[in-house]
Amino acid sequence: MIRLRGVAKTFTLHNQGGAVIEVMAGATLAVAAGECVGLVGASGAGKSTLMRMIYGNYLTAAGTIEVAGTDVSRADPREIVALRRDRLGYVSQFLRVLPRVPALDVVAEPLIALGRPEEEARTRAAALLARLRLPERLWSLSPTTFSGGEQQRVNIARGFAHPFPALLLDEPTASLDALNRETVLTLIEEAKDRGAAIVGIFHDEGARERVCDRLIDVTGFTPGREG
Repeated sequence: MIRLRGVAKTFTLHNQGGAVIEVMAGATLAVAAGECVGLVGASGAGKSTLMRMIYGNYLTAAGTIEVAGTDVSRADPREIVALRRDRLGYVSQFLRVLPRVPALDVVAEPLIALGRPEEEARTRAAALLARLRLPERLWSLSPTTFSGGEQQRVNIARGFAHPFPALLLDEPTASLDALNRETVLTLIEEAKDRGAAIVGIFHDEGARERVCDRLIDVTGFTPGREG
C-alpha cells in the first residue's frame, strides 16, 4: 500500500551560494494494508522529511514512493490532489484552516469533496467531534480561536472522517488528555482493522508500543550514518 525504494532527498541553500545538502539516501520501506509503522530517530534525523515526501510536499532527489497506486515521486500536482482526496490522509501536528469556517465544516469538508451529501458528511463530522469530546458549543466556531488541544481534536476528526486506505500520523496524541488519547489510539486500531496502511511519528512511547507493528529508525537513511 505504501512502498519506498531508494528514496533520497537534498536541499539547496540558495542563500549560501547554492550549496546542496544531502539529508536522506537509500530510504526503503514497505507498509502493508492493516499495518502501522512507526518512524523513530533523534530530532533532525529525517522523520518529518520522510513523511512530507510520502505526502508529496517535498520532491524526491531519487527513488520512488508508491502510495495506493500512485507514484508520488513522479506524479503531477493534479494527481497528488486526487490521491489526497480519497486515498491518503494526513493528521499533522498543526491545524491549518481558513478563518471563519466552523469546526463542523472543517471536519465534514473531505467527505463533501468526495461527493457525499452535506447532511451525511456533517453527521459523520458531528459523531467524531462528539467522540473526541469537543464541546458542541464550539462546533459552529472557527478552530482558529481554539486551544492547541481543541485544534488537535478537530485535526484528528478531519483525518479520520473518510476511511483513507493510507494514513500519515504526525504526533496524533500530542496535546491530548488521557481520555482523548485513548480515543485516538482506538481510532488508529479501528483504521488498522479495516485495512489502512499507516506511517506515524509517535514520541509517546506507550502509544507507539500499542499501535505500531514495527519501528523504523530513519537514522539508517541519513547519509554517513548507520541506524
